[in-house]
Formats: sequence, structure tokens, C-alpha cells
Amino acid sequence: MMSRSKSVFVPALSIIALAGLLTGCGDSAEEATGPDAPVELTYVGYGGDGQAAQIEAWQKSYTGDNPNVSFINTSPPDVAQVKAQVESGAVQWDVMAVAPYAAEQNCGTLFEKLDLSSVDQKDLVPGTVGECYIGNWINATPMAYRTDAFPDGKGPKTVADFFDTDAFPGKRGMVTNLQNGILEYALTADGVEPDKMYPLDVDRALGKLDSIRDDTTFAPNVGALQQAVSADQVDIFFLPDSRLVPLLKENDDITIVWDVTVTSLNAFAVPLGSAKKDAVVDFVSSVVEPGPAAKISELLGVSPVNTAAEPKLDEYTSQVEVNGKVNTGETILQDVDWYAKNFNEASTKVTTWLAG
Repeated sequence: MMSRSKSVFVPALSIIALAGLLTGCGDSAEEATGPDAPVELTYVGYGGDGQAAQIEAWQKSYTGDNPNVSFINTSPPDVAQVKAQVESGAVQWDVMAVAPYAAEQNCGTLFEKLDLSSVDQKDLVPGTVGECYIGNWINATPMAYRTDAFPDGKGPKTVADFFDTDAFPGKRGMVTNLQNGILEYALTADGVEPDKMYPLDVDRALGKLDSIRDDTTFAPNVGALQQAVSADQVDIFFLPDSRLVPLLKENDDITIVWDVTVTSLNAFAVPLGSAKKDAVVDFVSSVVEPGPAAKISELLGVSPVNTAAEPKLDEYTSQVEVNGKVNTGETILQDVDWYAKNFNEASTKVTTWLAG
């Protein structure tokens, strides 16, 4: 049976003591290391409704097929915490939600290199499998606006309109996390075509953002911006699909704009030194199969990494289906390789700009 979500770790001393007991039990020791031996995986996600959906879509189905496996759930994922665990030789996390570029930046130093040769990649979105990560879903961050702020179909129609404060006055909202497309959207509004986006011209993007600085709430995370939208504190905004769905369910009157939409890959990685690497690889490999990939899409509205997945979307999740008929515009999938090489420099420039 899957363990309840909790954030308390088993002390290292207890693990050592348990190992000593097992090695002193003769045949029991062999049984404890066999394929059916109990395995408890510490799973680190972003918490909230998103992690609850991951438990439902991925963990329950996996433990149903593998009753010897259970999960301890905790949050939030933090590369700095992984670094502290690895450097101290006391790695407590086994599988962690991560941006793929962070996994690639720290591949072999903070995160394990993974043998994912058994994963059938035929139907997977390109880039789903990396040296130190495997993707689990694709987030879209479309533009949207409060319909009451722009009634009678007079709302913005393009990303360029977001940056036109004269024609479309009102408070803007953007998330400063680079995964949510702050740089790509600025460059799109400045005339860069989707197929010419990379390498990103960060300075040009910041120059374009200067034009809306005084009219924009730059939120530190998606949760903060979601709350601002719910409280009618912003009129036009870029918000991930999984955060738009609850707003739609709460009857917030918002209109989603499908012009150019930035999407990003979310992924799993294994902290370097996890003693349960093989068990984790088996678990994360199951997540990209059509059934689990469809289920997470149904629950959150995210896009599956497996093109063979056939999610049954409801009236809310179907409104944010970036790969569906509702999207009449173009899509940019963020370039993992570019971000792996340039994230630190780009992030520093954005942080400096925000403080300026």
C-alpha cells in the first residue's frame, strides 16, 4: 500500500540499524534484496494540487502493479538542497521534479546518469529522454485576460497586444521563472519568429520588458500570479495551463488567447548517490507510458509527453489543450540545450533587471 504523503524523513541512524538487523538474519537478508523486497521512495514535487494529481496518476497505478514499492511525498524540490545532501554524503531524496536544464547542468555531479535504454521512445516528444532526466509532462503558458476587463470581444488577440498598453490598458501579470516564457514572449512581441527564437537575445528581451515595467506585476512563482488573477489584481497575464484550470472551475470569467504559446518540459531526476536508483528508473519509465501520461493530462490540463496518450479531457482541461484544436496559433517548445548552457547567465540578467 502507498504511504500517506508526508515530509518526515527516516533518520539515517535508523536506516543503518535496520541494515544491521537484516544482515544478521541469514536468509532474510537475501529476501530483503530480492526483486520483491520492500522499497520506499522519497518523492519530491511542488506540493499542492499538482502533487496530489501526481500521486493519483502515477504513484497509485505504479504501487498497484508493484505492491512492494511505497512513496514518501515531500516538497518543494530544490537543487541547492540536493547539493547539500550530495556534498554531505547523506542523500535522502530518491526522485525529484526538476527543470530538465537543471538536470543537464548538473549531470553526473548532482544528478545520476540514467540508463533509460528500456524506454520505448517511438511516441515520445523529442527531448523527453536526456542523459540525467526523463520528462513527465509539457506545460503550456498561454496568454489570457479577464473578460470583464475587455468585454464584447475587445480583448487582446496577440502577444504583441500584451505589450501595447495604449490600445489595451490595464495591469499585466508575468511569472519571472524563465520556464514560463518571460524571455520568449518579450522577443515574440519584438518581432522574433518562433523558429528563429534560439539562441535567445536576453538583452533584447529585457529591453522590450522595459516598455511594460510600470504596468506589470512580476510574480515570483505561478502560485502568486494565480492568486493575483483570482483576486482581480491583473487584467492580462501569462499563466500555465495547470493553473488556468482551477480558475476556470471556480467560474472565473477569463478568455484564453491562442497566438504564440511557450511550452516547457517538466522532468524527473535522481539525486546523485540515491541507493534506490534502479527502482526509481523503473518508476519514472512507467510515467511516460500512454496510460499514466493521459491521466496526468486529465487531472491537470498539461500536455502528455507520449503522443500515443489519449486523455479524456473535461470542459475545463479541454480549454487549455495546447496540442488540441483549441490552439489556433503557434507553439514554442523551450530549447533544453540552450537553457542548460545559458540559464545561469540569463537568470542573473533577469534578476538584475528586476532589481533595477
